[in-house]
Amino acid sequence: MSDIAGRAQPTDEPLVTDERLKKAEEFIEEEEGAVSRFRGWLGRATTILLVLMSLFHLYAAVEIVPAQVLRPVHVGFVLLLVYLLFPIAPRFRNRLMWWDIACALLGVATIVYLLAGGDDIWDRSVVPTQLDVFFGVAFVLLVIEACRRTSGWIIAGVVSAFLVYAFVGPWLPGQWTHRGYDISSMSGFLYQTLEGIFGTTVDVASSLIILFTIYGAFLQHSGAGKFFLDFSFAAMGGKHAGAGRTVVLASFLLGGPSGSGVATTVTIGSVAYPMLARSGYGKEAAGGLLAAGGLGAIISPPVLGAAAFLIAEFLKISYLDVILMATVPTILYYLSLFVMVELDVRKFGMPAVAVEMLQSVWQLTRRYWFHFISLVAILVFLVWGFSPVASVFWATVATFAVSFLDRESALVPRRLITALKDGSLQVLNVAAVCAAAGIIVGVVAKTGLGLKFSAIVIGYAGGSLVLTAIYTALIVWVVGLAVPVTASYIICAVIAAPAMIKLGVPDYAAHMFIFYYAVLSEVSPPTALSPFAAAAITGGDPYKTTMQAWKYTLPAFVVPFIFVLDPAGVGLLLKAPPEGSWAAVVWIAFTACIGIAALAVGVQRWLLRRLSIVEQWVMIVCGLALIYPAPAADAVGLVGIAAVLAWQWLGRKTVARAGS
Repeated sequence: MSDIAGRAQPTDEPLVTDERLKKAEEFIEEEEGAVSRFRGWLGRATTILLVLMSLFHLYAAVEIVPAQVLRPVHVGFVLLLVYLLFPIAPRFRNRLMWWDIACALLGVATIVYLLAGGDDIWDRSVVPTQLDVFFGVAFVLLVIEACRRTSGWIIAGVVSAFLVYAFVGPWLPGQWTHRGYDISSMSGFLYQTLEGIFGTTVDVASSLIILFTIYGAFLQHSGAGKFFLDFSFAAMGGKHAGAGRTVVLASFLLGGPSGSGVATTVTIGSVAYPMLARSGYGKEAAGGLLAAGGLGAIISPPVLGAAAFLIAEFLKISYLDVILMATVPTILYYLSLFVMVELDVRKFGMPAVAVEMLQSVWQLTRRYWFHFISLVAILVFLVWGFSPVASVFWATVATFAVSFLDRESALVPRRLITALKDGSLQVLNVAAVCAAAGIIVGVVAKTGLGLKFSAIVIGYAGGSLVLTAIYTALIVWVVGLAVPVTASYIICAVIAAPAMIKLGVPDYAAHMFIFYYAVLSEVSPPTALSPFAAAAITGGDPYKTTMQAWKYTLPAFVVPFIFVLDPAGVGLLLKAPPEGSWAAVVWIAFTACIGIAALAVGVQRWLLRRLSIVEQWVMIVCGLALIYPAPAADAVGLVGIAAVLAWQWLGRKTVARAGS
């Protein structure tokens, strides 16, 4: 990975070696799958297929394509390309084997058979023919194997376990039992209806997620990623907290072009780690900050992670509503990171680090200002009243158009083809997971597992909302250890969210709660891909780096509990609380900001000087009190913080007088 254009790397900085970058990129492959890179006619053929996939979905964004056509064609492209590009095992990488071709052709055949059957094949889903069952079973198995190739054995095993549950219901104990289904009925439901594999998850993947990956690819290939990194270095470098601030700002700006926590971590880390090291960050601390910054790419508007599109679809709300709900939690997340960085500087006495830039902030902005238009275009179209699909389509068109304002960044035909190719290539792993998750959603709908699971969780919690929320957080966290964020959200949204909703939590608050805890999978072992990738770059210990990442992210992840534990807490989602007003929303957001800062101070154990154990716990308790939306808790929090601040200030004055 090359250095950022416009920034001269000082020769005395510790180098990020090619070996370290290669190791870090292995973690990207672990998240997104190991893709074969073909040359010659095979490379050209796969490029044509990827470009055709992007063009088809761009066409579908402006022309009405029936769901019975759009969703199967989307999955057909995914199966064809996954089997051509993702090998059955790493040792077969960059080699196209006969079984890959056979599976790819069979995947296409299952879609052609479905489309050729017209309305009749959809109408006979309850009583499928033998040929229907053959293609249906083949289709389900191909989807599971495609998921395994792109995302690993664990998620494929989870999907298979749900499928087995559909068959063995009569033999299960207690509340887990159901009447059971045979292969014919499950095949018809999963393959020949819009409620199984072609249900909500594939609907979102085919209409939104792929368009956003194309948009991100256009941003990246138009030079937006380089500009945002250069802008961050120029704006933040040279100050005492400049290194840390650069990472935080760059992670927010790169969330749009990247959309991946691991990819953002590696992109920023490859150029920012030398500056972090010169500032005094240890290998693990630098890696933890890089991973925490990368995590922000998944939760930052205007382009959140793929799960955010699913939230909109599950709740039947607009994507703009999801963006608005994520606004305050995102501000709190980055506030905690900025406070942590400022405390790092004071705690460790870090020096200012000069970053030699070939261009100043003003020069960069004057030349590349149009990249900001590309980044916010989608929000402009959403606010203007366009649908999410139309908004991302026209934002992509705008990105293409404004790229020609600078010759170096213009999306000329060759670069345009690469952007279209990458737009489809980058969605394959998520699309395969969404298709496989359709099996989970279908089984849950068919068997009523969601209601059964909710009754079990509520029973264990004794009807307590607090315990139900804790159990749900643990379930989401454990699931997230093994599967990607998108799959973790889907699984828990259909089996865990109903428990909180049943206890009176608004559906949007329950889904946002699950979304934020699903995101924790990016920084939680044993699949802590972002910290592990950061450790590969810094040369630090992966598990110590993970703990540092937890330290940086901990304050912000207290926030989701407030969505669900108190009716006023929905103010953090920019929803007016019951019997409340928008003034109450502003106050809740304000006290939450102070609470997050207090938590960061407590975690770092530093304010004006090092905190004593008592002061540390007072700050932590006061931070939690301020985050909790209750007048009495706010009073306790503000008084406690003021007391610690006064004590620290008086103590520092005493030390200064004694020294003089």
